[in-house]
Amino acid sequence: MTSWVLSVFRDRSRFLMLTLYKTMVRSKLEYCCPVWNPDKISDIEAIESIQRHYTRRISGCQNLDYWKRLQNLNLLSLQRRRERYIIIHTWKMMNGLAPNDINMQFKESSRHGIKATVPAFNKKAQCSISTHYENSFGVKAAKLWNLLPKEVNKIQILETFKSSLAKFLKGFPDTPPTKGYTAITNNSLLEWTLQKDLTQE
Repeated sequence: MTSWVLSVFRDRSRFLMLTLYKTMVRSKLEYCCPVWNPDKISDIEAIESIQRHYTRRISGCQNLDYWKRLQNLNLLSLQRRRERYIIIHTWKMMNGLAPNDINMQFKESSRHGIKATVPAFNKKAQCSISTHYENSFGVKAAKLWNLLPKEVNKIQILETFKSSLAKFLKGFPDTPPTKGYTAITNNSLLEWTLQKDLTQE
């Protein structure tokens, strides 16, 4: 689809290129992404490379590295958007707008607002299972949800929640794994939060 867009449309202006990308390319890259969200760096890089190569063709962005292009174009990395979708889907499950098939539990407190219960890990299971456990939707969704501050996780209107979530996400660097780039973390919100906690210590 990317090749088709670039061959049919000769205009490389920012508005047209972003409009075509968001409607015809990115939608395909994100379909049902909370289900298949990858954890391997090589897979994250492979998917991210599509947006990386496309944005390089946009007028005025040719001399910017990928991370700076994201900032210049006001785009989130595909990796960050997948985590965003997981958080939004969790909100929908909590509010009855999506089936809670995994029976995710939520608890509310006056201090932290609404928090999700992270499924317990069976300590008798083989060590190799721990990776699958950490990257399962139930665990990752609960941990991502629990990053949200009280003023965000208690919002009951979807569009208001999305707007507040967008502001919250801007507080984190967005430097996705990219070949040839040296990153501090794997760019997950969970890793950035851990990094922030270590810095404060």
